[in-house]
Amino acid sequence: MDFHVSQLIKRAFLSIVLLVSGAQVDAHEMTMADLTMREVAPKEFVWAWGVPGKNTPISQDLTPVWPEGCVGDANTVRCGERGLAGSLAVNGIGKNYSAVILRITWQGEQRSTFTLTQNQPAARLFGSARDERDAWQVAQTYVVLGIEHIMSGIDHLLFVISLLLLVGFRRQLLATITLFTVAHSLTLAASALGALTLRPPPVEAVIALSIVLVSAEALNQKDTITRRWPGIVAFVFGLIHGLGFAGALKDIGLPEQHANIALFTFNLGVEAGQLVVIGLAWLVVIASRKYTWTSTARQVILYGIGSISVFWTLSRIAVIAG
Repeated sequence: MDFHVSQLIKRAFLSIVLLVSGAQVDAHEMTMADLTMREVAPKEFVWAWGVPGKNTPISQDLTPVWPEGCVGDANTVRCGERGLAGSLAVNGIGKNYSAVILRITWQGEQRSTFTLTQNQPAARLFGSARDERDAWQVAQTYVVLGIEHIMSGIDHLLFVISLLLLVGFRRQLLATITLFTVAHSLTLAASALGALTLRPPPVEAVIALSIVLVSAEALNQKDTITRRWPGIVAFVFGLIHGLGFAGALKDIGLPEQHANIALFTFNLGVEAGQLVVIGLAWLVVIASRKYTWTSTARQVILYGIGSISVFWTLSRIAVIAG
């Protein structure tokens, strides 16, 4: 029985190392698609697919289902008397894209933004910029988006794992994670509400560098300031990670109504995902305590995290320089 348990745990550690080594440079990005629509004449729209912040085409998995009374072709939608009113859905969410951001620009330059997910693949439209979603519907959508973002954000997860390996499951861990949470909540809110603006490339580079530094400190056996006061390091870098979360939220967009609820529940989703990762790590640690090879596995994981983070850092600096 011990042999089988040992093999399972070793495989779990190996999976983490493979995940680290196979992660992409754009590790913090969600798989989202943009569906943009612009009203060019009364009840007539041009539409197009895209990826937020990029000029890359999307796959053919997504198919819009126009409201009743609307007829669409390759790039236009023409609606009848009611206009663009009713249920606009997108089939195929959940295959290659976790969400679709529907952005409508009406005549008069009024704008509407809706986030469609696998659980909520349709938006209710009223022929104008009016948004009649209630607070509960907005909260459900944005908490799921927050969970999806942290779970798909490999760089953010690796920072949390590095913190865990630095501090260990001691009382100090609670204060460290709390300070990280407070810090990224502050900058997420400030950036999402327009009080703080920074260019994404430098933010992305510093996020990668933060993982390098924390993983290196976790490998360091000396009694450094980081080891004595990990909460300070978590707070400082948490401010930067919050700007990374804000970048994702900017791509998604906040609804004009219930913007504060959307912001709060997105952050709540991020925290929920973070707690799941910490809980799983705790289970692995408990299960592997009696094995002597775990200290070696810890070093291998930290070297793996550090190596891929150095690659991310250099790649993102190259983007800034280029």
